[in-house]
Amino acid sequence: MASLPRGPTFMGSSGVSEVKLKRFLEHNQRLREHLEMRRIPVSEASKSLIQFVTTTRDALIPSLWGTTGPDPFAKQSSGCCNIS
Repeated sequence: MASLPRGPTFMGSSGVSEVKLKRFLEHNQRLREHLEMRRIPVSEASKSLIQFVTTTRDALIPSLWGTTGPDPFAKQSSGCCNIS
């Protein structure tokens, strides 16, 4: 960072004003990054969301997708007792 001018142009102590300037420059950089972010229109985002939810199968909505098959991750029952 370039050396900052010191003296009456800044408020009060130069240390405090340097901290304020640094904070201002960091905030300015974050604003520039936000400005460069890719943005899409709401209509395009809505279409994308609708397309996703209508083509992605959801097991919690059986009325729409039909009943689901057996859960491959469920514990397999081995009867009512184990005899060793």
